[in-house]
Amino acid sequence: MKLIVGLGNPGRKYESTRHNVGFIVAEKVAVLTSAGSAKIKFEGELAESSIGGEKVVILCPQTYMNASGQSVRKAFDFYKLELSEILVLCDDLNLASGRLRIRSSGSAGGQNGIKDIIRHLGSESFPRLRVGIGRPPEGWTVTDYVLGKFSKSEQEQFESATTRAAHAAISFVKDGIGQAMSAYNVDPDAKPKPKREKSTDRPPDGSRPSGSSRS
Repeated sequence: MKLIVGLGNPGRKYESTRHNVGFIVAEKVAVLTSAGSAKIKFEGELAESSIGGEKVVILCPQTYMNASGQSVRKAFDFYKLELSEILVLCDDLNLASGRLRIRSSGSAGGQNGIKDIIRHLGSESFPRLRVGIGRPPEGWTVTDYVLGKFSKSEQEQFESATTRAAHAAISFVKDGIGQAMSAYNVDPDAKPKPKREKSTDRPPDGSRPSGSSRS
């Protein structure tokens, strides 16, 4: 069994804001996997689904971002999970806009939802999938930026990024974290480097270069 946790803030005021990327991705996972109707449980919205024959619970804590850990801890204890069976979905200021980064463990990196989950679980050793939202433009505070809605110019990029993140979460369940990292941590817009041809001392006809001798 796996627990997929989307982080964000509840209420219409925060819908479609940068800080609610985790909610957005979790909702897309629910749609892509034909999850059941959401219900209120563990101080969050919870929906059950199945991926590759494995039971999956999708949880969006309704405690506000900074208190996400108490909801996660309740679900963690109820289902008697291992830390490796959790995947937390969240935004990341320190990652370029639209980039994904899956890690099996690590520090909070300034993300308050992750920080509270670490505090409640007593460990940093749980997988997380971060969606980059980039740094605030000059003159913006971090709070105004993360609680702001995507601009029109950002909407297409983040529609694509959150859909890709949902598929990455599904891959985490089906294929394991190693394959998910290999497939989704790469920059989707990066151009492949041209292959370098192997150099050879032999001329095109296969004969030995002039002036060479056998020893």
